[in-house]
Amino acid sequence: MPKPPRAARPSAHSHALEEAGLALQRQQPETAERLCTAVLKADRGNLVAVQILAAALLQQSRPLEAIDILRRAARRSQEPALETLLARALAAAGHREEAFEQLRLAVGRRPAYAQAFLDLGVGLGEAGRCAEGIEVLTQGLDLAPDADGLRVALGHLHLKRGECGKARLAFEATHARAPGRHDAMVGLAKVLALQGEFARAAELYRRALALRPDDPVNRIALGKCLLETGEREAGEAAIRAASRGSPALAGLALTALASTPHGRVFMRPSAAARFLRGEA
Repeated sequence: MPKPPRAARPSAHSHALEEAGLALQRQQPETAERLCTAVLKADRGNLVAVQILAAALLQQSRPLEAIDILRRAARRSQEPALETLLARALAAAGHREEAFEQLRLAVGRRPAYAQAFLDLGVGLGEAGRCAEGIEVLTQGLDLAPDADGLRVALGHLHLKRGECGKARLAFEATHARAPGRHDAMVGLAKVLALQGEFARAAELYRRALALRPDDPVNRIALGKCLLETGEREAGEAAIRAASRGSPALAGLALTALASTPHGRVFMRPSAAARFLRGEA
């Protein structure tokens, strides 16, 4: 459910909006849209209804309609939550630069709205503008030091630039603050594997998989770490389990097997396929 704008106040429509938010979480955007539309007919300035309605429209791949209602509401309220959602709608409609402009407005609001910094920093990184993204995320952390999501995103941008030391500091700081946070575990495991600390990386991958067992990419990464530490049988079992029933992951699995000293190289595709099925 979207975080309510700071200017929002409880109203007679609070029950309907609560139901709309729950519908959004359950991936029932049509229900959320219906409830919010009814609220807005009676209370056109209800910012919570606008936000949930726009999020419901985005779930239905209708960004242009979301832009229309968000642009008016954001202009009136100057609410960073609405401005950030407007930026997402603009990006979904293919207007990336305009989305960045909108996010720059949102990050200028005070008190700081961490999600705006996160969306702008990550978006700049995805556009290949990692240095700008790092600057935005660092500024956000200066203003909101408890925003662990910003620190994890910062780690990934440093990793993208090949700055493993800086990435490790960001992931380790987040992992120390929130040991159960999945994305920090995985980010730190990636850095440790790149730096050759395969045993510790494997332990973090195991913990991450205990939280989200249906993650084949991380299971393959675990398998590769186990192969690197000489645990060939366990490593191969992990890679087989990850690729089983998912032909799209076969290439990643075979690359993991071939890229370690204790791995395997197959001369024939049929032999590789048999191995991944557990027939060899």
